[in-house]
Amino acid sequence: MGNLSRRRLLGSAVAVTAAAAAGALGGAGTAQAENSAGRARAASGAGTEGTAGATGAAGARTHGSSPLWREFTAAPFTHPQVPFIGRAGYRSGSDLPRRATRPFVADVLTYGARPDGSTDAAPAINRAIAAAGERGGGTVLIPAGTYRIDDIIRIGHSNVVVRGAGSGATKLYATRNLTEIIGAYGSRYGGDKSSWSWAGGLIWLCPEDRWTSLTDAIRAKAWPFEGWTGNKRDEWQTLTTVAPARRGDKTVTVSSTRHLKPGRLVLLRLADDAGHTLLQHMAGDSEGAASYVWDDKTKLTSYVPYEWPVRITAVHGRNVTLERPLPLDVRPEWDPRLTTLATPLSNSGVEGLTLEAVETPQSPHLLDKGYNGVAFQCAYDCWADDITVRHVDNGFGLIAASACTLRRTKVTGRGSHHPYYCREGSHDNLIEDFTVEQRTVPAPAGTQLHGINVEGLSSYNVWSNGQMAMGTFDSHRGMPFANVRTDITVENNGRHGGDASAGPLFGARFTHWNIRVTNGRAGLMRIDGLAPYSATVGISEVTEFDQIDVPDFTGDLHTRLEAYGTPQAVRPHNLYEAQRALIR
Repeated sequence: MGNLSRRRLLGSAVAVTAAAAAGALGGAGTAQAENSAGRARAASGAGTEGTAGATGAAGARTHGSSPLWREFTAAPFTHPQVPFIGRAGYRSGSDLPRRATRPFVADVLTYGARPDGSTDAAPAINRAIAAAGERGGGTVLIPAGTYRIDDIIRIGHSNVVVRGAGSGATKLYATRNLTEIIGAYGSRYGGDKSSWSWAGGLIWLCPEDRWTSLTDAIRAKAWPFEGWTGNKRDEWQTLTTVAPARRGDKTVTVSSTRHLKPGRLVLLRLADDAGHTLLQHMAGDSEGAASYVWDDKTKLTSYVPYEWPVRITAVHGRNVTLERPLPLDVRPEWDPRLTTLATPLSNSGVEGLTLEAVETPQSPHLLDKGYNGVAFQCAYDCWADDITVRHVDNGFGLIAASACTLRRTKVTGRGSHHPYYCREGSHDNLIEDFTVEQRTVPAPAGTQLHGINVEGLSSYNVWSNGQMAMGTFDSHRGMPFANVRTDITVENNGRHGGDASAGPLFGARFTHWNIRVTNGRAGLMRIDGLAPYSATVGISEVTEFDQIDVPDFTGDLHTRLEAYGTPQAVRPHNLYEAQRALIR
């Protein structure tokens, strides 16, 4: 695809025939992996948000398509099984910026970096980043070459872009891990686990103050919460309370708009009640969710209150319009309010480089030392583009990150614990055109491979157009909900994780759409027997193996299964792209 955005490729795939196969429940054999390069969009671009499916244009877009898709277009923001994720990613799914938002440009060579790998370039690169940050933003250029880094590359200021000459031309060669640089990082849940198994990066995008508070706490062995409201989740102030509203609403009524204005980023905070009706709502308000035992799921309950960052787009009287539709109902019993949050990192990105760690054997499970790739933390409207990570413990991390886009990213080398992970209340992110390559050395005994992970009440995230030569779809418990995986080819040879205290594997409206499983192995691919109010559409025929899961909720799961065994017949081909086209 080169530099051409896939968003600009509008096609008419919805009009392609094969509607009969799209509704079939029987299989036609395992689908063959398809080459997705250059594929046109799944729908054309007419229609406006809020009226999708109600016009003749929307009706035309559904001709020859999946029955479930036709149903979705009639109620895109409130469908019971399929979530609306058409605004996931940077600036609600906008193309990534191609020009710096600030005129300042810093070439790391002028700050003392050497492109021959002979000396530690991290101080020079970080000085250039700091210089851009101090000027309100800018572009930090890392020309072609190999740069040894013995420290973390930290992007802690908004409006800063670190840009290499391309992932095939600029390489950062990391010689030390996060345990060596910062120290051991234990788990706030106890035991001897290393939290570097799911946190931090050798390129770390995080607001400067938040990064300092996190690393100070780690050094003090006061294991922190990692999200938007501080190490103890107590650093927030109420801006206003919110009147009852419904999932899918974009405008809410508040008690006061004194502290609100267009462009401000706020946190919607929903607290659970004694009966755990908020958690039940995240699970679809089903009969099984009402009878589920929530109280002993201590790790899961530590993730509430639910915290959803969102930008305000308009204020009229006491009505406030939000950048995205509400992810959940807003009910009085959940004490709904808009609050402050950590000053976010925004409009910052990293582009066009490879981060390669010194090759070491993969560590035993949950004892990672922290040879980690790129981490986004307390970041909103940030991005990575054309980034490869090699020989890392964990590839790309989203930790309390929202509205970020990871595009044209790749994990390669000796094998990773989490090639991609999304946790600690991360929402509305887009990971597209991604690749997990086959490991270059056999996995050592006692190690683990997950794949594309989501957990910790993370919601409305999208994995689109992926090629996975290894790994799995890792719901790590923590009841993630309303996430979508679409248009992915996977050699499903990993295993999902998560302990019992983290609660259910899935909440409601989890969707797998057009998934080509090359080895026919189940394991969180087909989810109609596991996830409540979910959709499994166009999955290759799969067979259970030794990691067999049972549903967390009893009774009717209210799930949908369509085009099982025939992913090649599914229209639209890519659910995210079709939703984007629907609201253009």
